[in-house]
Amino acid sequence: MKISPEILNLVPYKPGKPISETQREYGLKTVYKLASNENPLGPSPKAMDAVKKALEHQNLYPDPSHYELLHTISKQWGFPTNQLAIGNGSDELIDLLTRIFCEPKQGVLTSVAAFNAYEVSAAANRAAIRKVPLTSGYRFDLEAIADYFFAHPEQDIRLIFVSNPNNPTGTYASKAEIESFLERVGNRDDVMVVFDEAYNEFVRAEDYASAQNYMSKYNNLIVLRTFSKIYGLAGFRIGAMIAPAAVVEVFNRVRKPFNVNDLAQVAANAALQDKEFLQRSQQICWKGLDYFYKKLEELGLPYIHSQGNFVMFDTLRDAVKVNEALLRRGIIMRPVLNYGFKTHMRLSVGLDHENEAAIAALKEVLKEIPILAGTSIPTV
Repeated sequence: MKISPEILNLVPYKPGKPISETQREYGLKTVYKLASNENPLGPSPKAMDAVKKALEHQNLYPDPSHYELLHTISKQWGFPTNQLAIGNGSDELIDLLTRIFCEPKQGVLTSVAAFNAYEVSAAANRAAIRKVPLTSGYRFDLEAIADYFFAHPEQDIRLIFVSNPNNPTGTYASKAEIESFLERVGNRDDVMVVFDEAYNEFVRAEDYASAQNYMSKYNNLIVLRTFSKIYGLAGFRIGAMIAPAAVVEVFNRVRKPFNVNDLAQVAANAALQDKEFLQRSQQICWKGLDYFYKKLEELGLPYIHSQGNFVMFDTLRDAVKVNEALLRRGIIMRPVLNYGFKTHMRLSVGLDHENEAAIAALKEVLKEIPILAGTSIPTV
């Protein structure tokens, strides 16, 4: 059996540990999962009502054109339907964009500690991943990314991925940084610039701007969104893309005709129209983050202010040991070793009692596991 080295060397994306697995493995009845940036409120009630009504039609294939959902998105986001596309989660959008724009050995450029799906998709499509270091504040260095692009024409970089806000760090690129970056790399015919805005709805920073504001100015700009986070539809697997009409047309040739199931389309369509649920989800997130900041400060643990629904913090200890000790106590957080952070954890916002349980368990674990020798507040 002959398999290409890009596939054999591919390190698969490792999702958060499921609750059921943790219960089985540790013999626990109560487990709180605060590891995968899911919405603790669950799906929108309007979405669930719509799904229940659609159940009786599941003998039929889903609408391959995503007509109803695309028209709702068009009305909500202000773009014509020929600039919109739907995917089986953002992961499918990322993967197919890499397949569309990259020949084998061509480059995909992003940052260190960016969403791991970019690297996985690049390897799976035989493209070469290139990464620029973060700034000292754990932020995407857009100026350095542009510098790298122009300094390495021999790498034939075809895609630039910017996650804004970024997972797992929770940091963001400001409006001024985005505008300066797009002035340098925008309107080129040799590279597409993809802003992944999965956490867009959670942002509180006043100087943040969505890249969708610049779609009319730059013809090589793509924006990705997801229904997994604030809309609470992670299990349905559905994401959306705003892109030039020519990109959407090619994307629709490449994707499978029934790439998004009917229930996912119905749920997303209803969730988009539930503004009250959206606002409740934001308030839950912001309240939870403020609670975490206060408690992490009391515990003496450095953390990064987040524009997502999670916070990355430094345990100052071996994160593998911290994670294991938390799991024994029925708390699932997310180690971020795969992003190069050996002492950090990522903690998603849950309901009040889940947040309190997580902090109580963390407090116990910190007493149990010693600080690593020579550990100090790290820089990147």
